[in-house]
Amino acid sequence: MRRTIFPLALLVLIAMTGCASAPSAVGSASAPTAACPQQPGVELPAGCAGYDPDAAMAANESYRQRIDLAPDVRAAADELVPDARSALETTRGSGTLTADAVRSALEDVGLRDVQTRSAGTNVLFGAAAPQGGCLYGSLSAETVIVDAGGYIRDGGCLPAQ
Repeated sequence: MRRTIFPLALLVLIAMTGCASAPSAVGSASAPTAACPQQPGVELPAGCAGYDPDAAMAANESYRQRIDLAPDVRAAADELVPDARSALETTRGSGTLTADAVRSALEDVGLRDVQTRSAGTNVLFGAAAPQGGCLYGSLSAETVIVDAGGYIRDGGCLPAQ
């Protein structure tokens, strides 16, 4: 068997020589060497790969956007908003504006994976609804904000700082 494999492999190797092409020279006119913002009425210099700076900035922040929910999942999450708001109003009325108090209040209404973060005098939160989606918002001494929506693109319900 070895006697037949070696000559066959040698033939394939010989046949393949010369098949590879040489890489293009670095800095040649066909290979961009820099990224340059495109501007109306301005021609890009040689060696530039143009890009749209506004689109790049929008894409840079896209990880914070929420994913759309199916109508039935959205409706189920929306149904939890009044209960969550009521529980947080009770927490606010007690004067206990801590991340632990917010987490406990939201878990008591059936939310899970509750994330909290203190931001000055506010406690920000994001929590997973049992049927999918998120409830998110903030609690302060003056206000309670609760909304329903999808997970953020980088995962979870509470955006990173």
